[in-house]
Amino acid sequence: MGSVIVAGLVSGSIYALIASGLSLVWGALGVFNFAHGVLLMMGAFAAWWVSDPAGLGLGLFAGIAASLIFMLAAGSILYALLVRPWIGTPAAELTVIMTTIAGAMFLENLALYTFGARLKALDQIVTGTVTIAGTAMHAQNLLVIILAPVLLCSLALFLKLSKHGLAIRAIAQNSEAARLLGIKVERTYFITFGVSALLAGIAGVMIGGLFNITPSMGNDPLLRAFLVVVFGGLGSLPGTIIAAYVIALIEATSSYYIGIYWTPVVLFSVLIAILLLRPNGLLGRSSS
Repeated sequence: MGSVIVAGLVSGSIYALIASGLSLVWGALGVFNFAHGVLLMMGAFAAWWVSDPAGLGLGLFAGIAASLIFMLAAGSILYALLVRPWIGTPAAELTVIMTTIAGAMFLENLALYTFGARLKALDQIVTGTVTIAGTAMHAQNLLVIILAPVLLCSLALFLKLSKHGLAIRAIAQNSEAARLLGIKVERTYFITFGVSALLAGIAGVMIGGLFNITPSMGNDPLLRAFLVVVFGGLGSLPGTIIAAYVIALIEATSSYYIGIYWTPVVLFSVLIAILLLRPNGLLGRSSS
């Protein structure tokens, strides 16, 4: 049972980082970014290319640092090209879904053409195994379990204490009122996408150190992230974080006891049950 809990905590940590970025964008802009999974992939490949001898060979920490800087820029560029032209237009939500799906397909195939289909992996930051309460786990797994809550707490502090974080929250509540109060809404949208992409990139680096890096590696996490965001409540960051760990633990337990093929059935059954009881998700608020 200990290994099941560890697997759930590792997956929950990664899901929370990915879904928090999605929730942040939805809360501020009211759109879903279907290229979010590709941003995860780009963060992993950027770290690999800078760190691996087959690329620049500058070492793991240089690769991680370069990946984080690259993701901040990539998120802003993605917003400028695929989202910004449609904000404020009729049916903007549907248009952004189509443009981000198209962008994701283009970037995924570009990565396939550039890096090839062969599996790649990042070096692990820490190696070896540790034993806690009689349960052995890879040290890298423990690092992910510890690091994710620290990053999520940092995100919460950024949103509550920083000038840009407060601007994001103000726009999420009422963008027109925020504009009238002098908040630079357009600049805040760029920052929101940059932070969202940064979270996706960090998750990509974590996955790259635990599993393999491929051009399609972001597809399954993106599906889980959408499930988490809906489960927790659209635009609710606390709900998203709670839902990420709940879903990951349900997924790990279900996979262990009834098999991996039935796990999606269990997850969506739980989601349907929650939405029947709470149509706005765990901590989502009614728009009325």
